[in-house]
Amino acid sequence: MEQLLTEKDEGQPLYADSAYTGEDQETVYKKKKVINKINEKGYRNKPLTEEQKVGNKEKSKVRARVEHLFGFHGIGMPGRKRHNFVNI
Repeated sequence: MEQLLTEKDEGQPLYADSAYTGEDQETVYKKKKVINKINEKGYRNKPLTEEQKVGNKEKSKVRARVEHLFGFHGIGMPGRKRHNFVNI
């Protein structure tokens, strides 16, 4: 993730898959000064709080809108076999 974030991303919200969570990633986000909008994960014996669930729902609304556009781009554009999205 660190290689994808540039100065242009500073101060911008970052919506990404929950695979990009963890202490190492948090360090990168702080270093690159982006606003972390990645859904929080629950763990065994430590489920999400109601506040975290509400926050995840708000974040997911934005993320779903973007992912639907990518889905349309992949399905709704005949003739294109492969799509590459880099640094969006």
